[in-house]
Formats: sequence, structure tokens, C-alpha cells
Amino acid sequence: MVVGELTEEVDVVIIGGGPGGYVAAIRAAQLGRQVTLIDKAEVGGVCLNRGCIPSKALISAADRYEAAHESLFPGISTTASLDFSEVQKWKQSVVDKMTGGVKTLLKGNKVTVISGEAFFVKPDEIRVMTEVEGHNYHFEDCIIATGSRPIELKSIPNSDRVLSSTEALSLSEVPKSLIVIGGGYIGIELGQTYAKLGTKVTIVEGTSSILPTFEAQLSRLVLRNLKKYNVDIFTDALAQSVKETKDDVTLTFTVRGEEKTVTADYVLVTVGRRPNTDELGLETIGIQMAEKGLIAVDAQCKTNLDHIYAIGDIVPGPALAHKASYEGKVAAEVIAGQHSIVDYRCVPAVVFSDPEIAVVGLTEEEAKQAYKEVVIGRFPYAANGRATALNADAGYVKLMADKESGLLVGAQVIGHEASNLIAELGLAIEMSATLEDIALTIHAHPTLGEMVMEASEVALGLPIHVLVK
Repeated sequence: MVVGELTEEVDVVIIGGGPGGYVAAIRAAQLGRQVTLIDKAEVGGVCLNRGCIPSKALISAADRYEAAHESLFPGISTTASLDFSEVQKWKQSVVDKMTGGVKTLLKGNKVTVISGEAFFVKPDEIRVMTEVEGHNYHFEDCIIATGSRPIELKSIPNSDRVLSSTEALSLSEVPKSLIVIGGGYIGIELGQTYAKLGTKVTIVEGTSSILPTFEAQLSRLVLRNLKKYNVDIFTDALAQSVKETKDDVTLTFTVRGEEKTVTADYVLVTVGRRPNTDELGLETIGIQMAEKGLIAVDAQCKTNLDHIYAIGDIVPGPALAHKASYEGKVAAEVIAGQHSIVDYRCVPAVVFSDPEIAVVGLTEEEAKQAYKEVVIGRFPYAANGRATALNADAGYVKLMADKESGLLVGAQVIGHEASNLIAELGLAIEMSATLEDIALTIHAHPTLGEMVMEASEVALGLPIHVLVK
């Protein structure tokens, strides 16, 4: 009991309303728990409001503009004009529709939603500060799902012309020029999007290649397309400082020790994200931490306090919305008395670049380390009738399998609709399918999905539509 005020008794408290938190809230409510969801900003979190959804809306608009402006399809000539303010209005309508849907789902599942900032005062009690007052809640179980925020470089702090991805998604006009610090998936997606819209883009990446967490052969087609849009790319480059004026900003950076400068309308910093764990009072209640501000959890998403769980960007593993949603379901099910555990074998990762990249399971190198002998099946888009008819024949499907058992252990797709093709391969790994299982599955013709079957036949040494030496 807090002196001078009542402490409200609640069942399950979830802190954070992003794709981890709101999914956990709905699942816990479905399983009979009374759920209170607390978020200091808006339901849907960064993903729906300032990340996944608005960025994919802009990517879609940029693709449509490029197709119309550049007349990409043989025999079709078009002209196009761009009203970026209308594009931004449409993007916001997409966001509003999605977040509105989440609010409806929460209400329909009888989840109580509170807008405010929460922090722990006891292991079983939080205080929530709203704009006008504070209120305490005593809970039985808690799921922390507070997400992450863009890392801000100390030497290059955010300003009117130094932007994070949040501001880059909300520009009122297409900039004439843009410098992107960081060649990971966020930097590549946004840099390529603005390049298609007519911006002169420069990418400055600290490692030896763009998209450094992916195999080099996957990034080559993306690199080729970036150069087609006249994007300047500097690798092994370290950003040093910026000099800002009313009209532009100049970045100073070094490339293998050589100092360079480049001037643009804006600098976009995309060098990673930081977990939102520093203002929750975790030290007050003795929550065990992992490295880099992450919370240590077990296979059931439990912290060292049995009644407190953590999911999403604040726990080890890739900071992906679908991983957070998956963990949210597991945590909610454990709270409801089920014996759920996490299994990360099949967490896909997608880059919505041009062409798209999608991977799931082990990489080729990881597979070779894990198994005595590995077989590889690779099938090109150029040999697929549907891809050729779409005039989208750049890319390939690549499968990795244990040679002894034929078990599929990893898959990679780069090319048109890779983000959709990867789902079948994730299911195959989840169900412990073999190459033979995939090869024996009849795929409709002509479809892009046939390439999955064809790649498995290549791995089996029985290809139909390619010649293998």
C-alpha cells in the first residue's frame, strides 16, 4: 500500500504495446487471464507506427514510382509525377488502419489499455505516470515488452539535419541528397527507397560490405541495383563528425585512414538500436541483465524472477517484430499454465531491398559446422517461367540440407517476392522436412514457388530445368 493513495490489484500487466506486447496481451486474455496493457506512446509500437509498416508503405510507393517513371517493362512507355505529400498521407492512412485494428482487437479481447510510463517500485508492483498523475498497480504476473530505440552517435547527435529512421520516414519532401550512416537492412531499405524517388544517396558503412550480417553473395545483387540508382557506397568507413548549416550538412569520415567529406540535405543514422531497459527500475527489483542492456531470460521468456517475463528487442536475439510476437505468445501461454518454450530454429529475416533478401535456418557456413556433410541446392530465377514472365529473373533460391538424412536445415532466397517465398521454407524446417519431402510436393505451374521444389531437386542430384555439371 502506498501512503496517501490506493494501489490497484491487477492480474497480468504487460509493459509495452508493440508487436510483442499487444500479441502477448491478446493471447493471455484468450487463455483466461485479466490483462492490463501499459504503453507510454501508442499501441502497435515502433513497428506499426514508426518502423515496419510505414517503411514498407514508402518502399511500395517508391517501387510503383520507379516502374512508372523508368518504364521498366518491355514495350510499355509511361510517364509519372510524384506528389510526396500525398504519398505521406497515404502512408499515414496505412498506419492508422493497422493501429486502429490493433485497438479493436484489444478491446474485443477485453484488454484494459492504459497510456502512461511504467517503472517498477517492487518486484510485484509498478507505478504508472500519466500526463496528470501517477498510480500504482500490484500484479500477479508481468511481461516486459518495451522494445528499442535508434542508437544516437555521440559524435553525430540528432538535429534538424541529422535524422534517425523515425524522422526519415516523415520527411515532408523528397530530399535532393541524403547520406546514410550504416549499411545494414534499415539503411539499405531507406537509402534505396529515396534513391528510387530521385534522391542522390551516399552510404557510409563501417564494415567491409553492405548488409554485413548476410552472406556476401546475397548482397551482390542489391549492391548492383544500388549502383544502378547512382548510389555512392563507402565501406570500411568510419563517420567522424558533421558540420551543419541552415541549408545542408557535411559529414567527415575516414575510409581506411583516408579522410573524406560529403555534403547533403540530410544525414540518416542507422547504426543499430538500443533496448529500452534503462528507465524501468529493473535494478530496484534485482532483474538479472545480459550484455548491452538486454534482459536475461530462459527458454520460457522468464527472467530470474519467476513471475516477470521479457520479450522482443530487450532480450538476446535478433530485433525482429515477428520474433517479439512469437515470444509474446510463449510468455502468455506459460503464464496461463501451459508448457510452451521458444524454438528459434525457424526465425526468418527479410530485407525489403531491391531485390528482396529472405533467409531462415542455418547459413551455409553454419550448416557445414553443424553437420558432417552438407548438400546445397541452388535454382536461379532466370530458369523459372513465372519470374521470366514478370520480367523479374534476377536472383535464386538456395537450400542447405544434411546429406546423410536429407533434412532441410537452412534456406536463402534473393529475388522478387523473396519475403513471401521464405514462409514455405520456414515451415519445412519447422516440420523437419527432407529434400525429398519438398521435391515430392507438387507446386503449381507457373509460379515462383516452383523454385523451392526445383532447388530441392538440384540438391538431390535430379534437376529438371537446369544443367548441373
